[in-house]
Parts: sequence; C-alpha cells; structure tokens
Amino acid sequence: MPARLPSWAWVTGLTTGAIAVVAVMAVQADQGTKPTASASRPSASATADAKPSAKPRQPPAVPADSGTGRRIVYSLGDHRVWLVDASDAARRSFTVWPGTVSPDPGTYTIGTRTQATTGSDGVQVEHVIYFAAKSGTSIAFSNAVDGSSPPPAASGTRTGGIRVSKNDGKALWTFGTAGTTVRVVE
Repeated sequence: MPARLPSWAWVTGLTTGAIAVVAVMAVQADQGTKPTASASRPSASATADAKPSAKPRQPPAVPADSGTGRRIVYSLGDHRVWLVDASDAARRSFTVWPGTVSPDPGTYTIGTRTQATTGSDGVQVEHVIYFAAKSGTSIAFSNAVDGSSPPPAASGTRTGGIRVSKNDGKALWTFGTAGTTVRVVE
C-alpha cells in the first residue's frame, strides 16, 4: 500500500500549483494573449522575429536663444521647461500645462516662493515659484498637491499658474531658489 502524504504536503502542492497558474495567466494578460497550451511555451519564431525596443526619446535641446549660465528656461511654444546648470547643461527637462495668461518672452527673476496655497483654479498647489506678472495676474510654476493635471480653464478665467507634475515640482522647487533667472522663449 502506498505511503500516505501528510495533509500539509497536499495543501502545499495545491498552493504551489495555483501560484504557477496565476503567474502564467498574469504574464499572458500583460502580453495581451489569451491562455492556451502553446502560449505557455516560447516559440522559435517569436524569438527570431523580436525587434529591439526603441530607445527612449531624448527631450529637445535647450533653446539656443535662452541665455547662458544657471537658469530655468520656459518655452511657450513647446510647453517645456529646462533646468540648466552653470555649465549650460540641461539637468532636467519636462513638459508643463500653461495657464491662460502667459508671460511675455524675456528674462525674469524668481521673487516670492510659497510652499503651499490654493491656485486661482481652486486646486491645492505646492512648490509655487513666482517669477512674473501680466495684466494683474501673477505667473508662477506649481504642482497640484494631488498630482493631477489641470482641466482646461473655464471661459474667461485668468490663470497664471504653469502646472508641472509632482516630481518635477519638487525638482523645480529645489533648483529655483529666490534670485534664480527664468528665461522665457517663444
């Protein structure tokens, strides 16, 4: 008569089998395939036909007409910011969501910085860095506390906030101390 397995061995075997099935299904779901008997085995043609993944796209170079030295460059047309060090190397670049009031092209200096407040759109913002004003509207970089991007402004609403992502807001806050130059280009 065959030896009887203890009950824990039987449960362990079932658990291990269940985990393996779930892992295979998760991989198949991630690859967008339906579970089949052949889907669990790699095929020679799948490996031979594999193409190298595309290289990550590099952000555009710092605009040539943006000055020299340590500065923040804001491109109105590209909706992009560069944090440029003293050697004129871009240390970080990211896209932004502009408000309805944009600064004119030119050179500005960071004045007031506010850790957190409510934006003109009613959203709680942090890392607010003021650098310009236009027609009575203050213009500043900031990020939403909840990390959201701003919805389109309501018709007629004047907003000077240039919204950035939460991580970019932290980097901008660290880089953009009072007195830092902000160069706005077309």
